[in-house]
Amino acid sequence: MRSTGMRAPGFTLVEIMVVVVIIGILGALVVPRLLSRTVEARITAAKSDIASLNQALKLYKLDNQRYPTTDQSLNALIAKPSSGPTANGWKAGGYIDKLPKDPWGNPYQFLSPGVQGEVDVFSLGADGLPGGTGDDADIGSWEQ
Repeated sequence: MRSTGMRAPGFTLVEIMVVVVIIGILGALVVPRLLSRTVEARITAAKSDIASLNQALKLYKLDNQRYPTTDQSLNALIAKPSSGPTANGWKAGGYIDKLPKDPWGNPYQFLSPGVQGEVDVFSLGADGLPGGTGDDADIGSWEQ
């Protein structure tokens, strides 16, 4: 026997569509905020790495009375330079364990003497090219 006033349990197509639209609206509001946090986190990580590299460079200078040259590069922090000015006070074991890459996977850049200061340590940003704005902007030791 079939009852005429009873409906089968479940959701109607209209109810499902309303839920999908609500989820879409929430996603459209939340995702951009999360993405902007990712950019901020990468910039903060780059600034932190640069500050650590600057501290290691200062220790290098204390031991060797000078910063490494641009040609000796940041590699002078992990291995005693074999060319250029001698590093007679170089600390066995180095000043850092390994050179970090910037948050976009590129090596940090180094100039000695620097354009902005005694030495410049910097990331070229997301695009890996000098200059830029936003996520592509250079982040350097001159901002510390």
